Amino acid sequence: MAKHVIAGAGQVGSEVARLLAGQGHEVVLLSRSGSGPDLPGVSRVAADVSDRERLTALTGGAAVLYNCVNPRYHEWARDWPPLAASLLGAAETTGAGYVILGNLYVYAAPDRPMREDDPLEAPSAKGAIRARVWRQALASHEAGRSRVTEVRGSDYFGPGCLDQSHLGERFVPALLSGRPVRFAGDPSQPHSWTYVPDVARTLIAAGEGDRAWGRAWHVPTNEPMTAREVAARLCALAGVPDPGVRAMPHLLLRAAGVFSPMLRELEELRYQFVRPFVLDSTATRETFGIEPTPMDEALTATLAWWRTRLAAAA
Repeated sequence: MAKHVIAGAGQVGSEVARLLAGQGHEVVLLSRSGSGPDLPGVSRVAADVSDRERLTALTGGAAVLYNCVNPRYHEWARDWPPLAASLLGAAETTGAGYVILGNLYVYAAPDRPMREDDPLEAPSAKGAIRARVWRQALASHEAGRSRVTEVRGSDYFGPGCLDQSHLGERFVPALLSGRPVRFAGDPSQPHSWTYVPDVARTLIAAGEGDRAWGRAWHVPTNEPMTAREVAARLCALAGVPDPGVRAMPHLLLRAAGVFSPMLRELEELRYQFVRPFVLDSTATRETFGIEPTPMDEALTATLAWWRTRLAAAA
């Protein structure tokens, strides 16, 4: 068994820690607060990941370093450069394989399903930041200073997905209570939705062996569904009437952004929700033999998690 270091104890980092610990690995899970699952084999460490010296010391002897950090959405421009430099530096110094959790922001607004070899022509400031993180890591790999790969998924859903998920706290609780969902985009557009446990499985697979290094991979993801189709299926599985999904007026969304940094930041990514936004994960499925969790199974697990959370809150 090997040592694995995970930077970031959010929904993805915590799931990666659970899976690795279940396989018998030594896991070091880093976050500012020292949070994360309390499991045998998982050491939760409070650390500032942008502190390169400390991160390098904690990563010493690790087989893989996973970048699952999630800076506050409206502070990416400030937070990502030092975080990325520290993580890449730690990988270069220690020799740990470096697996980055990325996203689809790096691609141009798509007119067909997105593939890993599409040009990095991000139409948003956030996408440009993430493209720069990947280019710097890839340059290090190509220069022989490190082994790097990036795993990209579409919008996340699943247990633990809250305010930053379009299928999270503004979606499932409303449906279960019989209230229509107000959706920030066009709910009739086909969209790829990526299940968080599938993200974690793909990150781990990318860090094993030598197949993944030097390129990006897409998380195996089910066929696209519109937000209305997801809502209808969730309600059918939950055994409740479907109250429907309504598009939030764009002017209302912009006005709400005055008071909500999260909603304000969504404006430059609006293109992802007013046209088809579809991911092609063929390469990952064929290379690693990973298939996405069937949609009904994923939605059932999501419902169970939300019902437990809502019951506890009540």
